Amino acid sequence: VTAIGGATDVVASLIVRQDAGIHTAADFHGKKIATPQLGNTQDIAARVYLKKNGLTLIEKGGDVQILPIANPDQLTLFLKKNLDAAWAPEPWATRLIQEGQGTLFLDESTLWPNRRFATTVLLVRKEYLAKHPDIIEKWLKAHTTLTHWIQTHPTEARHLVGQEIKRITLKALPDTVLEQAWKHLEFTTDPLPASLATMAQGAYDLGFLGSTPPDLSGLVKK
Repeated sequence: VTAIGGATDVVASLIVRQDAGIHTAADFHGKKIATPQLGNTQDIAARVYLKKNGLTLIEKGGDVQILPIANPDQLTLFLKKNLDAAWAPEPWATRLIQEGQGTLFLDESTLWPNRRFATTVLLVRKEYLAKHPDIIEKWLKAHTTLTHWIQTHPTEARHLVGQEIKRITLKALPDTVLEQAWKHLEFTTDPLPASLATMAQGAYDLGFLGSTPPDLSGLVKK
């Protein structure tokens, strides 16, 4: 595959329970932190953050637990006080604050140059791109047009997204959640390749990408 454009960036935060007694990185000793999935972007970010702050996971002889748990279940466990924190994307970070009695500990964007990092990118199979460049060109042009429209019509775009979420899930997100979550989204056509390289290096350093350093040459189409 190759990345031919960006879609969104800056959408993840580390949320802590208000009564978990977490005020500094050192306070994560003995705590349970949820991520959406083992090895996904929030999971890697959480592990890198803990490592940089001198904290060690239980499986490596330390006292911090990372628990890969689906976002809806994180909210339930927050309310039951079975979790101390979660590294979550939007709109779940906002829901953990508004519905789960959580508080913002860290906006992940503060860890990145210019506060920007890729969250979602557009990928295409190289074989398909070679065979159908005209289709991909039209698709990318439509994506660019739509992204610009979202950037210039945020309220209308947010309402349309809310309607689609309700259609797909049969349950609407409260507008207060959607409005707050939207503030943490940046819609873009830039795949931010430097951030992809940093994520890959972090995943490799943690042992997720085997014994050979990742070769990202050709990952992003120039």
